[in-house]
Amino acid sequence: MATLTMVFRLVQCAQQHWRALNGSSLLPDVIGGTQFVNQLRKDAA
Repeated sequence: MATLTMVFRLVQCAQQHWRALNGSSLLPDVIGGTQFVNQLRKDAA
């Protein structure tokens, strides 16, 4: 039980420092299979 409490407190502490991912708006494109080259969408040739 003590381990579970310690993990819970560590997660609570870490949560204060979390931030949104850079480019999180592009995640649906990545999941959909869009390829990126040098941080730009690769055009279908």
